[in-house]
Amino acid sequence: MKTVVVGMSGGVDSSVAALLLKRSGYDVIGLFMHNWEEEEGGACTAAEDWADVRAVCGRIGIPHYSINFSKEYGERVFAHFLDEYAKGRTPNPDVLCNREIKFGVFRDYALRLGSAVATGHYCDIDTYCSQPVLLKAKDESKDQTYFLCDTRTEQLNDVMFPLGKLDKSEVRKIATENGLITSGKKDSTGICFIGERKFRAFLSEYLPAKPGKIIDTNGREIGEHVGLMYYTLGQRRGLGIGGVKGEAQQRWYVVDKNLKDNVLVVSCGEGEELLSYGLKTEGFNFIGKVDYPQEFRCTAKFRYRQGEQGVTVKMDGNIATIKFDEPQRAVTPGQYAVLYDGNRCLGGGVINKAFAHPIEL
Repeated sequence: MKTVVVGMSGGVDSSVAALLLKRSGYDVIGLFMHNWEEEEGGACTAAEDWADVRAVCGRIGIPHYSINFSKEYGERVFAHFLDEYAKGRTPNPDVLCNREIKFGVFRDYALRLGSAVATGHYCDIDTYCSQPVLLKAKDESKDQTYFLCDTRTEQLNDVMFPLGKLDKSEVRKIATENGLITSGKKDSTGICFIGERKFRAFLSEYLPAKPGKIIDTNGREIGEHVGLMYYTLGQRRGLGIGGVKGEAQQRWYVVDKNLKDNVLVVSCGEGEELLSYGLKTEGFNFIGKVDYPQEFRCTAKFRYRQGEQGVTVKMDGNIATIKFDEPQRAVTPGQYAVLYDGNRCLGGGVINKAFAHPIEL
């Protein structure tokens, strides 16, 4: 009988993934990752999540274990997260966590216990030319291929996604009908494995905040920021800017961060300054065999909660230059550009630069 090791988070998705595999006749093992060392009274929910994992595995009737990858998470994910913020960029630690932890050290460890690994991600998997390819989930509102875009092809060998063909409502119904304690547990949010917390206070524990000037696009000083790392392109809330004499009473938004002079640049209006016509990635990770010419058409997302946009992609080695069919707002360095061809996620790369003018492409 094939043994499948399920990455158990203490949430409803991984709980149902384990249940479905058990029902399908697999020999299932639950494995919980503890990846963040929290001071007493902190916001991390690891102890509560581990208790839920034990309860679910007991209900299903499968063995369960815990493994600590806090050191690896700190070195491979969190250190990069801090470095990116120090550079004034806006990183996505969930993408890196999938590559380095869940489908990195966790997968390697799990395959010493079983012959396959499964998670509760909303996505699907298939093979093309004997290589795994990543597919979108049936429930596109929950699809998580964006967060798996930097996972290497070989990391998806011997991997299963039992929820790929289910809607979230079906998953909760299955959990309820089978008496799983996690059936009504809310979806996790916040930073991967660190959880929900007051972001500014959390970040200030690791990076010194340096207040500075806020200026508008005409160079006029209109306020003071509390530290450039706390702001991202397109941000409208939390700027602390009141009414400014001579300006229409519209909302202000961030259009640039000048690290050299420690200045936050804002504008008031409709956001034309945030529009870009294309981008370049630092590198690009293709998942599975890709039969595309050097230049090709597909769709793309530049942040998770965004519909796919028509683009033209030109590859130069592992560097992707992506031209948008329509100008896009607030394309942010440090985030990921993820490509799609129909139902298939082709992969992704970190956004290095956005082009404010078509002539730059």
